Amino acid sequence: MFENVPALPATSQEFGHWTWEQIAPYYDDLASRPLSAETINTWLEDWTSLGSLVDELNTWYSIATTVNTADTETQQRYTAFLDTIQPQAANAEQRVKEHLLASGLEPAGFAMPLRKLRTDAALYREANTPLLADLRKLSIEYDTIAGARTVQWDGEEVPLSRVRPALQDPDRDRRERAWRTMRARVIQDTPPLADLWRRMMALRAQVAANAGFPDYRAYRWQQFYRYDYTPDDTKRFHDAIAEVIVPVVARLNERRRQQLGVPTLRPWDVDVDPTGKPALRPYETVEELETKTSAIFSQVDPQFGRYFETMRAENLLDLDSRKNKAPGGYSLGYNVIRKPFIYMNGAGTHDDVQTLLHEGGHAFNTFEMAALPYLQQRQEERLPIEFAEVASMGMELLASPYLTANYGGFYTEAQAARARSENLADVLSGWLHIAMIDALQDWMYEHQDEAADIERCDDYWVTLVDRFRPEWDWSGLEQEKRTFWHSQLHVFQEPLYYIEYGIAQLGAVQLWANAIRDQAGAVAAYRHALTLGGTVSLPELYQAAGIRFAFDAETLQMAVTLIESTLAELEPLALEG
Repeated sequence: MFENVPALPATSQEFGHWTWEQIAPYYDDLASRPLSAETINTWLEDWTSLGSLVDELNTWYSIATTVNTADTETQQRYTAFLDTIQPQAANAEQRVKEHLLASGLEPAGFAMPLRKLRTDAALYREANTPLLADLRKLSIEYDTIAGARTVQWDGEEVPLSRVRPALQDPDRDRRERAWRTMRARVIQDTPPLADLWRRMMALRAQVAANAGFPDYRAYRWQQFYRYDYTPDDTKRFHDAIAEVIVPVVARLNERRRQQLGVPTLRPWDVDVDPTGKPALRPYETVEELETKTSAIFSQVDPQFGRYFETMRAENLLDLDSRKNKAPGGYSLGYNVIRKPFIYMNGAGTHDDVQTLLHEGGHAFNTFEMAALPYLQQRQEERLPIEFAEVASMGMELLASPYLTANYGGFYTEAQAARARSENLADVLSGWLHIAMIDALQDWMYEHQDEAADIERCDDYWVTLVDRFRPEWDWSGLEQEKRTFWHSQLHVFQEPLYYIEYGIAQLGAVQLWANAIRDQAGAVAAYRHALTLGGTVSLPELYQAAGIRFAFDAETLQMAVTLIESTLAELEPLALEG
């Protein structure tokens, strides 16, 4: 335990009132305390106690500023934290890391965290500390822009997420009006987004240059601890998706066009049920969404149901859609209490069910690895994202057999078959979108100066749409086509974080294939892999889950074959739903 200093606060809320002058002595103690095989575990426990408070406070601010983007008081407090606490803490963390690395000690279960700490130490530049804080502030600025997007729809002023269900309306004119309304509101933000983008790109380029990298992608690759694949590997994955997935989706969409009886497939035709059925409406209230999803989680594994009920009881969910709430969905871990928080924007659609299942997988990862003793073994940014997304995407597929009411879920057998068919089609089209977003970001950071002009990014995006979605008819929608990527918050807020979804989706389909053969065994392997956190390598995590880390054309084709055969099996029943 810390000596010669007062006890640390028990909660991050209390810690939030501390000044840097109060915090600094704890870092000084860690950076100067002698280390030995006998003292290292206690030292790591103390570092975990302090680091968890800093980390959880940052998480709390991040959540609070997305829950209510109009809360200027909390935004100001967060900005003050980013200005006065976080930079100082980052510098002090560096001293602590160097102290540990200089000791030559390797505690049990700490080999992989040490490798990542060495990467952190190599990336660290004191000059970047305020720049990284500035980038976080620009991310908040993006949330403010996106969170203010409301439109008049059916006589009400509503956020865009409340309009999105109309894209599933059998009335084509209504779908078109909804789509154009949403896109027009996004295009309205082009000037402020262009200015924000220019500032983001300049800061990212400076951060990379300060750390000695030729471009931001090279810097980010190390920051994400991508030890097991290269940018060239991801480009080959793009090519595999173009080769394997584009023709499959084109065939599905041609059938969709014929079923709809339209001359060409327009962007507002891709979400509606092509047989004319109204959109699935799985729930009326958030309470119903929570209750039925909890029952589904319990069917996958009773412990998952208990985890979710804990979140309900402790107000660790924010699922509805409302004005001044940032778009998107996430699960973030509170590292002091070692529990997760799930955030999403529900609108009464099946997509909400999928989102909650997805974020539930992330949340259960937080619960399952909570027993790991040290923050550096379970901190979210130290987990391989390529496996963290298997946790979420895998949960979507593991839960898919339990969507029906007889399991406590949402649907009749026919409706569930329809929902599953839609989900699997979304998996296929999702790979296309993932390749497009990742290829766009490759181009951006290979052409940093040119890409600082958002219009040049728009130009390149058009080439990707033509390559990966050739069957969409964008006639008369040139500006909408060019700016379609502007709604992708990852590009603005989490640069180069997207290819993980594509890699992980392939892992999730492998997990699902295992579950078809042995559901209990697949779930047990999945849970075991979640407990490992960041203590082993990415390929080892995949192996622990009973799957293979791969994203080549052959593995992709195997996944597509399973998806297509399942779609064929579900189709007769789905047509009744």
